[in-house]
This record gives sequence, C-alpha cells and structure tokens, in this order.
Amino acid sequence: MERRVVITGLGAITPIGHNVEETWKGIKEKKCGIDKITLFDATGLKTSLVAEVKDYNQAEHFDVKQAKRLDRSSQFAIIAAREAFKDSGITKENTDLERVGTFISTGIGGLKTIQEQCEINCIKGSNRVSPMFIPMTIVNMPAGNVSIDLGLKGESISIVTACASSTNAIGEAYRTIKYGSEDAILAGGTEAAICKIGIAGFENMKALSQATDKNRASIPFDKERSGFVMGEGAGVIVLEELNHAIKRGAKIYAEVIGYGASSDAYHITSPAPEGEGGARAMKRAIEDANIKPEDIDYINAHGTSTHLNDSCETMAIKTALGNASKSVMVSSTKGNIGHLLGAAGGVEAIICTKAIQDQVVPPTINYKVKDEECDLDIVPNEPRKSTVNIVMSNSLGFGGHNGCIILKKYE
Repeated sequence: MERRVVITGLGAITPIGHNVEETWKGIKEKKCGIDKITLFDATGLKTSLVAEVKDYNQAEHFDVKQAKRLDRSSQFAIIAAREAFKDSGITKENTDLERVGTFISTGIGGLKTIQEQCEINCIKGSNRVSPMFIPMTIVNMPAGNVSIDLGLKGESISIVTACASSTNAIGEAYRTIKYGSEDAILAGGTEAAICKIGIAGFENMKALSQATDKNRASIPFDKERSGFVMGEGAGVIVLEELNHAIKRGAKIYAEVIGYGASSDAYHITSPAPEGEGGARAMKRAIEDANIKPEDIDYINAHGTSTHLNDSCETMAIKTALGNASKSVMVSSTKGNIGHLLGAAGGVEAIICTKAIQDQVVPPTINYKVKDEECDLDIVPNEPRKSTVNIVMSNSLGFGGHNGCIILKKYE
C-alpha cells in the first residue's frame, strides 16, 4: 500500500542566510546575495561575481580537527542537516534511527579540496598529499558525514545528476518512504564549488555571467540574461511517513505528492529542443500526483538566467501544462541566491515549502527587460500574496537530467 509522505523539518545555509528563517526572510525582502569573489584571488578570470555564503565561520560549527577533515561542501551539508533534524523533532526515543535514511546529493563534491591537493602534489610532491584527500572529495561524503554526525542508520545514498541532484534526492526519498522502505529520510543537497578551477571551467564553457553589476548578473527570464551566477550552500528537508509523523506529534509543513524524472538523451550541456525532456518530467510528476495541470498554483522554475535554459523551460512548462501555463505563477529565486548547482533543488524545495506555509509567491528579482520567448507570469520583482496550495519545483541538469517534485498544503 502506498503511504503518504510529509515534510517535517527544514534546514539551510545559503548566500542570503545561515538558516531557513534568514533565507526565507531574504527571499521575501528581495535580497540579492550576489557580490564580488572573496574566497580566492580572481585575477585573470573574466567572472567577478558569485553568490558566496557570507560571514561563514567554521569554528562556530566544528572543532579544529573535524573542520580539517571536512570539505566545505560536507560542512554545509552537516549544518543544514542539523537544523532540519532538530526542526523535525525526531529523536532516538520517538523514532527507530535504523529506519531513517540520508539522501544528500552534490553535483561536484569537494572541488576546492581537489584543487588545493593537486597544487600541493605539483609543488611539494606526492608524499605531502593529505591522507584525507579522497574522503574529503568523493561525492558520497556529504551523505556519509551527515549520517555519521546524526547517527542515522537507514539507507544512505548520493544521487549525482548535476543541477538536478537534490531534486532527484528528494524525489527518490519520497518514493522510498512511499513504498515502505524507510520511515523518514533527510534529503537535499550541498555545493561549495566556488574556487578558481570551478569558475574557470564554467567560464570557459561560456555558461557564467560576466556582468559586473550584481543586480544585472543573475536575471532569469530577462531578455538581457547572459549566463548564471555560481552560488554555494545547502538545503535539507526531513521527509516522513504521515502516520509516523502524526504518532510522534510532529509539525507538518507540507505534503509531497508527486515526482517525475526524465532524460533528454540529447546533449551534455544544452537542453533538448523546446524543453521536451523537462516537459516529460513535469508530466510524470503531475501524473504521479494525480492532479490536473490547472491545480498547480506556483512553479519554482530552474530559471538559471542562461539564454537556452530559460527559453526552453518556458516551452517545457507550456507543453506540460497546456492552457494552464497562461495562469500559473512562475518564478526563479536564483536572482537571490545564484545557482547552487547540485544544492539548488534542496534550497528551492524549502522555498516552495515556505511559500505554501506563508501563502506568498517569491518574486523573480532584478527583472527589467521583457523577453517574448519567456512570456509566462514570472512574478517580477515583488513577492505576491496569493493562494498557494500546490507547488511544482523544477531542476534541469547537465547530461540531460530532469527532476520535478510537487508539494501540497497539508490537509
């Protein structure tokens, strides 16, 4: 028998907040977390703007020994997971932790550590490479470190699908609970790839905005968009079987009712023409949720601010929703927090949950120039008080990976 799955905990660290409340407040206040690169010397790069986690002090969260053994991506994952876990109220007294899973994804993993240790290898020799190099860099380690930190002994996996990673993690966690394999799962993603090699790689691919005005850099659906702005951080939610949550008296934020995933089978970086693959993921999610397209009030778009993504995603929404695409509210919050790559879907799922809770649709900030190719209701510049009962969140990744989840106000 299929079981209902609800959200009972939220945790985040982002370029506009060190926790969920700060992040959501920043979204509603139209805060832009984009600024000049400070994490390294960006001399020689054309890209000058990123969305870093501001005023981050690892000593507030980890002792010296622990911090040295954790890449920044794992640190962010643990911080967000601790907040979500505490928020959920799950303890070993009210829950069998052998039935609590950890589905924490990352698109790239410990890229900063890879860069640092490769430099050490070249300059000082192989015997100076850290014995923690491999454990700090492999992509399963955020999930592994979270499960160790919180003592969670259920299934622990990392789904790596580029920028769709954490949406796929949430979707697969939903399925795992729905069919009875776990009682609860911490799901989401983390990313900390703002380093010289990371920026250089995306820059040379012509994917990054080289704007110098932070309010005109990440501008989803705007005709003058010129690329995405790299962000960092983590977003983790606690998914839980409904009866388990009720039995222990948990507060319930929202219900997960649908999940769809697909592959473009087209190109390693470009979306399929007319967003055909993304549309299939959305249709699958709608079918899984057993709803009609017109039931969807709001879509948190992938909306990266690249020319192809935003136009193809617009077409995908029109294909998947048909006539309902004319009235659905659509926005991208990447103007606030940049593109968190593998962590994007985790943070955006939290934003969708808060939108349902507060009945407020987040805006697409810094929007100025209308694009005829992106002619949806993109909720420009100002948050909108509105009925928000059913929300869709899209994530579209390199390699043609598409993920879509649907959340509903809990009744």
